[in-house]
Amino acid sequence: MPFISSIQRQTDFNLFDSNTPIVIDNGASYFRIGWAGEPEPRVIFRNIVQRPRHKVTGETVTIVGDHDPALLKYFDCTRSGPRSAFDNNVVYQFETMEYILDFGFDRMGATTEIDHPVLITECVCNPVQSRSKMAELLFETYGVPSIAFGVDVAFSYKYNQQQGICAKDGLALCPGFNTTHVIPILLDLVLSVLSLTLIFTPWSILSMPCSFVAHSKPRVSRVSLAFIPCFVDGEPVYEGCCRTNVGGFHVTNHLKQLLSLKYPYHLTRFTWEKVEDLKMEHCYIASNYASEASLFQKEPEQAEAKSRCWQLPWVPPPTDEPPSEEEIARKAAIKEKQGQRLREMAEAKRSSKINELENELHGLEFLLHQLEQVDESEVLSFLSETGYVNRQEIESARNKVMQSLRKAKGEPKNEQAETEKDDLGTSEKYSLINIPDDMLTEEQLNEKKKQLSLKSMADGRQRLKQKRYEEELERERKQQLEEEKRLENPDLYLEQLHAKYKDLSERVDQQKRLKTNGGHSNTNNVSGGIGRGERLNAAQRERMRLLTTAAFDRGKGEDTFGARDEDWQLYKLMSKDYGNDDDEEPDEDETELARISSRLQDLDPTFIPKLEAGTSQPAEVPRMRPLTKEDFQIVLGVERFRCPEILFNPNWIGVDQVGLDEMTGVSIRRLPYKDESLEQRLTSSILVTGGSSLFPGIVERLEAGIRMIRPCGSPIKIVRALDPVMDAWRGAATFASDSQFHMQTFNRQDYYEKGEDWLRRYQLRYTL
Repeated sequence: MPFISSIQRQTDFNLFDSNTPIVIDNGASYFRIGWAGEPEPRVIFRNIVQRPRHKVTGETVTIVGDHDPALLKYFDCTRSGPRSAFDNNVVYQFETMEYILDFGFDRMGATTEIDHPVLITECVCNPVQSRSKMAELLFETYGVPSIAFGVDVAFSYKYNQQQGICAKDGLALCPGFNTTHVIPILLDLVLSVLSLTLIFTPWSILSMPCSFVAHSKPRVSRVSLAFIPCFVDGEPVYEGCCRTNVGGFHVTNHLKQLLSLKYPYHLTRFTWEKVEDLKMEHCYIASNYASEASLFQKEPEQAEAKSRCWQLPWVPPPTDEPPSEEEIARKAAIKEKQGQRLREMAEAKRSSKINELENELHGLEFLLHQLEQVDESEVLSFLSETGYVNRQEIESARNKVMQSLRKAKGEPKNEQAETEKDDLGTSEKYSLINIPDDMLTEEQLNEKKKQLSLKSMADGRQRLKQKRYEEELERERKQQLEEEKRLENPDLYLEQLHAKYKDLSERVDQQKRLKTNGGHSNTNNVSGGIGRGERLNAAQRERMRLLTTAAFDRGKGEDTFGARDEDWQLYKLMSKDYGNDDDEEPDEDETELARISSRLQDLDPTFIPKLEAGTSQPAEVPRMRPLTKEDFQIVLGVERFRCPEILFNPNWIGVDQVGLDEMTGVSIRRLPYKDESLEQRLTSSILVTGGSSLFPGIVERLEAGIRMIRPCGSPIKIVRALDPVMDAWRGAATFASDSQFHMQTFNRQDYYEKGEDWLRRYQLRYTL
């Protein structure tokens, strides 16, 4: 089976004796496997499986645990996401579990059947169906000779007890990945009685919420976040366990949701792995949540000191710094070099063009010289060989070549010659204008009319061009005068400009009102109450009069308006004499007002042009500011302690169960008998283990919460495990290395003979 992983395969599997047990810590977050008696596991990977298809070959590939994200570009992962074999903390997907075990044994170096005893961890009060399926998988698929099941929390407590961290009797509180558990331990005599009680305790009773079981008879209950086992004389008391369905997974998920809502433009940055790293690096447990939240609300300086910033990759935009003198000199040298090269190329091109024109001019002059020596009878045949029609065409081509040659050499133009040439061209172009009509034929008369029309249009364009040129000169002169006035006294010039703008604005408004009201006052009507007749101007009223007259002239009989040609003359009269005022161009006052408004906007930043009547202020287009370094910063403020707070208040995420501190009280109340000295021994040695116990401040918060529910003066001592993550495997490895370990296992023959009912009675003793 193909796997994708960076974990190296072990090569010493066959060097170990067949009696050496293999220890597996099958956690909901990580899978750890190694040899009994060793201090560290050999293989560690995430307890997830993904089976995408290759985009080219279509082959299904199994990805177990951690992998290189760069490899996923070759696979289609849209239909196959990461899957876990766990539901909360119970294994229920054994097909996925088989992939994980295959990968684990393969990394250990196994090639055939596993001929070593196996010690595998499970959750507290694991259902017998899950235990039976796991035994069936190990026995029938891998050929394991014997198996032992143990609780990971119990192994962690026993390991820390051996290291002197906790006492023989106590409570183990384990906030794990999906759940949290608490366990106590009793004397051997009592333990045997409790084990018989657990045989007939159905899983449905074990998984009842704490809020129900706490008010009934003591039973094993469910609170999924932490397991609190009770330890007395080194053995767990499972009847005093409780569980809450909240753990590190829910903390990470809650933090991911909060960051996604706070920074919606960086959603792709909040991957599960990155948010998990942020949680473990920056989150902490507040000793008093209300006071900590109030500090972030009322003390900005202290809140800023407690906030953490995650800087996303950001490249600053290039800054326009002034270049140094060396840079300026270097660019100038490069520019001069490029300019020199361009000038040389232009000079070479100019010389080549001059040579071509001179050769062409010599050819035309030689042609004219030959034409003078040719007889008149042979001129047509000579011209047909040269491609020209007459002598004038050759002379015209020579003049053009001479003009181009003069321009290429850069010689000044001969204005007199140019004027004479233009006059000559005009006289040639309009040759029939000055000839009397009686001397022209019919065709020449039509051509003369065309020449007159063309000449009048050309003269009109010339006059318009001259007029525009004069207006432009006048406008430049006025602008120069205004600029001189402004430079002489800027304040006075600006004041006069405002006054002129005000006068013109009032004048234009008055003209618009007169045009709208038709010259009548409207003192009695408010705005919007003017009648149709008052809104018409003089031209519009004249059109209405003509139409009304035409209607009355027709009488009251049949409407035949438009049947005669005279009726359409009325429309021509209206269109000719009274054009549509709505299409009129703005007058001089409006043009001047627009010019002054533009001038004021350039000189006075506070100037706001007056809006026309009936118009509204246009919405300002939002300006896109350049992105800065702060736009790529993720600030963790209240999220640092708000997310882990769900361990103590699961109802914040919709889990109606008790928190960590209340679970210890629930576990103690579930003990089958009441003994004050036993309760004091339990609360005097509370071990906190599991991945979620790494949050700073969790020990102090637990101590404060437990002290509130215990009698005054009760001894309370809470300690954290040496390594909350690895102590479970180390405790199991130490336990499996004992010579009496084989007495705690059951082999394949026992499984086949006694079946599932025998697994229900199986219980591991942690004191050998």
